[in-house]
Amino acid sequence: MRILPFKMLVRLHPVVILVLILWLRPFNGAAQAISLQDIGASYAALPEVTIYVAKEIITLDEDRPQARAVAVQGDRILAVGDLESLKQAAGDQPYRIDERFADQVIVPGFIAQHDHPVLAALTMASEILSIEDWNLPSGKIPAVKDRKDFLERLAAADKKMTDPKTPLVSWGYHPYFYGKLTRADLDKINPDRPILIWHRSCHQVTLNSAALRENGIDQSLFDSWGATAQEQSSLEEGNFYEQGVFAVLPNIAGILATPEKLKQGLNIMRQYMHDKGITLGCEPGGILVKPLQDAINRELSPANNPFRFYFIVDGKTLVNKYTDDAQVLAEAKNLESWYDGMTGLLPKQVKLFADGAIYSQLMQVRDPYLDGHRGEWMTDLEVFERAFRIFWDAGYQIHIHVNGDAGMDRVLNTLEKNMRRHPRYDHRTVLVHFAVSAPDQVARLQRLGCIVSANPYYVTALADKYSEKGLGPERADNMVRIGDVERAGVSYSFHSDMPMAPADPLFLMWCAVNRKTTSGRVAAADQRASREGALRAVTLDAAYSLRLEHEVGSIEPGKRANFTILEDNPVTCAPDAIRDIELWGTVMEGRVLPVGGISASGATGFHDRSAPEEDARFAKTAAEHALKVAHTHGEK
Repeated sequence: MRILPFKMLVRLHPVVILVLILWLRPFNGAAQAISLQDIGASYAALPEVTIYVAKEIITLDEDRPQARAVAVQGDRILAVGDLESLKQAAGDQPYRIDERFADQVIVPGFIAQHDHPVLAALTMASEILSIEDWNLPSGKIPAVKDRKDFLERLAAADKKMTDPKTPLVSWGYHPYFYGKLTRADLDKINPDRPILIWHRSCHQVTLNSAALRENGIDQSLFDSWGATAQEQSSLEEGNFYEQGVFAVLPNIAGILATPEKLKQGLNIMRQYMHDKGITLGCEPGGILVKPLQDAINRELSPANNPFRFYFIVDGKTLVNKYTDDAQVLAEAKNLESWYDGMTGLLPKQVKLFADGAIYSQLMQVRDPYLDGHRGEWMTDLEVFERAFRIFWDAGYQIHIHVNGDAGMDRVLNTLEKNMRRHPRYDHRTVLVHFAVSAPDQVARLQRLGCIVSANPYYVTALADKYSEKGLGPERADNMVRIGDVERAGVSYSFHSDMPMAPADPLFLMWCAVNRKTTSGRVAAADQRASREGALRAVTLDAAYSLRLEHEVGSIEPGKRANFTILEDNPVTCAPDAIRDIELWGTVMEGRVLPVGGISASGATGFHDRSAPEEDARFAKTAAEHALKVAHTHGEK
């Protein structure tokens, strides 16, 4: 029985009790202040113990993998076992029994290992017409069936709007799925209302004539741009992509992003993540604009937020900005002061970038794509190697965006060179996305001590299309080869990269365990994840990838009391039923939070803004950050 000795605790000196309390307090990136009055706290003044009873508790603790009851005091787990044993162990200490989960399954609190709050907020606050279903707090938004369905639903959204001057912004259109979209198509819906279509990757926009006209986007503006921006734009078609998007951004930022829209989107995201059972989230490659981070903190850092949200340093931007290695590290350290409350910066962790994006088929591949191209690099080799060396020597854990097998070669070569030059133990270098890889690379990454953060949704959403266009059947079907990774004994986690996939851990588990594509076929059955491995990938192994496994990820004494409450067991139910499991809610650091119990109106709201120029600057900053994040996944 793994429990704390309650009877013994009663006899301890109050100072010893205090030491135990301090030892059990949560890590939140800042020191916890304790007043001198706490020294004299008596046993009776401790928070009441609550014993939760469940049909089944999946602990992911090797010593006690299953249980029927868990005792919680404050925000920490005190004991795990069966009800009678916990009652006997409590002795005279006050406790209460909570049986609301008696017919449900408790699993460790879900962890969203890799999401993007600004990009997710701005897309979720738009008219969503996308390649997949989105189950938002306001209801289910079904996937677009085809081009005709998209145009009909966009026209219906236009007719619902009462103010003819209000711009219509829609997110989710994907040319690979629905064909080319032009200004003329949008003018047929409404030539007078500004319409902006933000493509699925967020790195291409299509505007109608009114949007061009009312935002000053004309031939004279076009002629002022550089050659590359002009090549990646078409005034006639109203299409702008890659550098064309950044060129037109100052004119459309006020449509894509406003303080009010960001607030609305952050609160949609906040409730959405809670309703999917998430108790902890993270953005790798955090925000380097303090007013924008302050705005996020106002929504996500209050004590009543239903999850903690961490950020990781954006090493690529810092290395590009500063030529002095010491200044790079100093600026990274300075970012710690930007966070408070339920937001924080994970210490000594950094995000770097290798090759291009999967949605654009710009990931670097060993063998050419079907049309002969090979992809692009996000970071030049000399810059990548400098960034890796700086943070490696400083003892940072390095998370690396890498999508193609040629990109993987570059990452593993750089890692091995630094391991030989400056060996490190337990470095946990994280290979992020893990789209296209080869079996020999799995063996090599295992030998070098890497771990994997994969997006299993790539197989579901893209394998059919990429079998026909780009990768060919073998490479497309073997994307995200989790089966090989699991058999090699490599730790792996899952992420959604929200909004690149829904931030729904049960859905990600379903994708990895079943590997069913949009057509319903199974892609590379031998690359399926086991069901326990999939659960660990959104709990304990996700925590391990963030160096938080001593705090969260499993249900063990001393860890934070973070639980996700389900109607069924995802490890033993039918594999195809995982995504349909009903979710009751969460216990987040001791707070019981049912689904739908979080207000979508926001925790605190944004500060009032009276100056239009301040709003314009804020909108431009938010839009620039969203497009910068999208650039790592963009489509052409």
